[in-house]
Amino acid sequence: MTFWQEKAVGEGWSAIVFGAGRITVADVTRPRDAPPRVIACDSFARDGSDLDALKRLKNAKRLTKRRCTTLLWHGQYQLLQVDAPTSLPENMPREELREALRWRIKEMVDFPIEQAAIDVLDIPVQGARPPQLWVVAASHTVLQPRILLFQDAKTPLAAIDIPELAQRNLAALFEEPNRGLALVAFNDKGGLLTVSYQGELYMTRHIDVSGPELTANSGANIGALQERVLLDIQRSLDSFDRNFSAIPLTRLLVGPLPGGAAFIEYLGGNLSLPVASADLAEVMDLTATPRLKATAAQADAWLALGAALRD
Repeated sequence: MTFWQEKAVGEGWSAIVFGAGRITVADVTRPRDAPPRVIACDSFARDGSDLDALKRLKNAKRLTKRRCTTLLWHGQYQLLQVDAPTSLPENMPREELREALRWRIKEMVDFPIEQAAIDVLDIPVQGARPPQLWVVAASHTVLQPRILLFQDAKTPLAAIDIPELAQRNLAALFEEPNRGLALVAFNDKGGLLTVSYQGELYMTRHIDVSGPELTANSGANIGALQERVLLDIQRSLDSFDRNFSAIPLTRLLVGPLPGGAAFIEYLGGNLSLPVASADLAEVMDLTATPRLKATAAQADAWLALGAALRD
C-alpha cells in the first residue's frame, strides 16, 4: 500500500475522513468530459469506537466497494520541501529514491526515521529554480493503527493521503489556464493555505487559527486574529513570489466559510490579489447531493471531497 498516490486510475474513489466527533464519507467520480460528480456525501457521528462506526457504515451500505482513501491530520505527519538530489541517477526507481531521501531528512523529523513511512512527490521545475521535491513522512505509530482499523472493519484502504494534497485536488478545479491559484480554507483545526499551478502543489502553509475563531460574532480579539491571518497569507504569498516568480498568481480563493463574508471582505481590502469565495457548485456536479449547495455543507465536506478527487 502506498502512503499517498500521485496518480490513480479508475472510475472513482471513496474518502473516509475522521473529524472532531464525526466521520465524513464522500464518493466522487471523474467523467472524462464533464465536471467531477459527487455521487454521495454524508457525515455521521463518531458514536463509540471508530471501528464500530466503520462497521455500522458498512452494514448500512454507506461504504461502497470502491477504493478507499483516508486523511491524516496536521501534526500526524511532516511535509518537507527539499532540493532534488543531483548525485542520484535520473531514472532511479521510486522506491530507491524514497530510501535515499529517508536518510537525507533524518534530522528534519521529530520521530525515528527508521520507524517511518516515506513518500515523494515531484515539484515541476519553473524558471531557474533548482528541481525540488515534496517529502512526506509519518511514524508507524500513527499509520499502523489507521491501517489496522480499516483491516478490522474489512474495508479496503488503497491509500492514505494528507490535507495539502486533498486541497490541491480541489484547487485544480478552480485554476485558470496558465495561472497559479492561492487557496485558503479553514475548519475547526485551523487554516490551510496552498498555492497550485497546473494541478501541482508548489507551496503550503498551516495557519493556527480556526474557522470558528475567525467568524465569531463577538470577542475583543477578533480583529487581532483576522490581522494575524492576513499577515500569514501576505508573507506566504510574498515568499512564493520570490521563489516561483515564473508562476503568475491572479487571485486568492477562500474555501467555504459559514459566516465568513466579513472576513473575506477584510482580506479583499488588504491584499493586492483579488479575493473571492470558492463555491464547489461552480466546478462539480452536485445533482445527486443537492445539500452540498449550502456553504456549511461544503465546509464540512471540503477535505473529504478533495481526498475523493483522485485523478
